[in-house]
Amino acid sequence: QVQLVESGGGLVQAGGSLRLSCTASGTGFSINAMGWYRQAPGKQRDLVAAITSSNATSYADSVKGRFTISRDNAKNTVYLQMNSLKPEDTAVYYCSATYRFVLTWKLDTSWGQGTQVTVSS
Repeated sequence: QVQLVESGGGLVQAGGSLRLSCTASGTGFSINAMGWYRQAPGKQRDLVAAITSSNATSYADSVKGRFTISRDNAKNTVYLQMNSLKPEDTAVYYCSATYRFVLTWKLDTSWGQGTQVTVSS
């Protein structure tokens, strides 16, 4: 019902910046929250940042002060601005959205396909 499409990944030098975008599409849903997760090879998928419908935000300690999450509710789009990137930020970044179908009020979650972010040392 709800599909997420990510963009903005790529290769960047350490200390550089990158902005990820994720747009949710579909019908009959109301998003509660959106977030970004990342997964490096051999490691678990961890939450990077999250944002609610009222624009309350939270961040992993490892990215506080460097990353900023924001959203455009009219476009159902969430962004992740990544500054001062480090090689340890290298991972596949996944967008996630938690939402309810407006008629049934059933809660569900969708995930994007992931976008690779590589930070060179």
